Amino acid sequence: MKRSLVMAVAAASFTMAGVASAQDRSDWPDNFTVGTASQGGTYFAYGSGWANFVAENLGVSGGAEITGGPVQNMALVHTGQLKFGLTTLGPARESLDGNSPLAPGMKMDNVCALFPMYETPFSVTALSSSGITNISEIPAGSTIGFGPAGSTSDTYFPKMMDTLGVDYRRRNGSWTDLGGQLQDGLIDVVAFAAGIPIPAVSQLEVQTSVNILEFTEEEQQKLIDAFPVSAFTIPASTYSTLKEDARAVSMWNFAIASCDVSESFVYEMTKLTMENNDKMVSIHKAATNSVPENYTKNTFLPWHPGAARWFNENGYTIDANLIK
Repeated sequence: MKRSLVMAVAAASFTMAGVASAQDRSDWPDNFTVGTASQGGTYFAYGSGWANFVAENLGVSGGAEITGGPVQNMALVHTGQLKFGLTTLGPARESLDGNSPLAPGMKMDNVCALFPMYETPFSVTALSSSGITNISEIPAGSTIGFGPAGSTSDTYFPKMMDTLGVDYRRRNGSWTDLGGQLQDGLIDVVAFAAGIPIPAVSQLEVQTSVNILEFTEEEQQKLIDAFPVSAFTIPASTYSTLKEDARAVSMWNFAIASCDVSESFVYEMTKLTMENNDKMVSIHKAATNSVPENYTKNTFLPWHPGAARWFNENGYTIDANLIK
């Protein structure tokens, strides 16, 4: 009799849990798409891997879409064309303030932060055969690949090169395409802004000999003074080409969502991501920094209520005025 009672209670509890689960999912999307960037870059590898990880564990069909990168992702998420995306805080600040080059004057305020991803280092690569070993040796008039039009690299790196006194011709394209052009001698340098290791650089290392150009201390400080970047060190272990750590600068990246996406769905996405860093690192090494402690790197982008609930429940305090 006692056993029957226990089984009845268990069955009732299971039924209640099932009902609660169904209620929790009532406003969940049937599917979702994450805006990333071009193939050959970290955004695409990270974003497609994350989308698959979420889809497999939450039972919602999901995938990644190739886009122009952080600037376009802000616009796509703000307008609702995509519900999720990845962005860099520099372009995010400009977009939020209405200074996006894609839509000047439009304040993109329907974009909410989900979780910290990683820092985007700004790094420069040339073929070893070019003889270019540092920034100051880039010949006047060199053709530099700055990534997809409207990307973080394309938005900031040309201005950085101007600040450092480099005379160049500008070239845009996907990281994979630009890597191929560099290998074929069609361009002289590629200025990458992407999480490390950058797939296109790793591929180049296998196929040819390259130089990864680090900034001098003076160059690094000039960039820190002029742009929303901070000092960064590319560990020597990142690439076989590097024999010692390389000086660089970086910007933080965050996953984003339309602020009107289901709170419970975003809560579960955030919980899954923040509580399984080992799985995220298996997707891409840059996810080593996709940990909750780095939530403080975002000081202006409003947090999605679902994401904020997970952070606040786990001791990472987000002020109410920063929650949408």
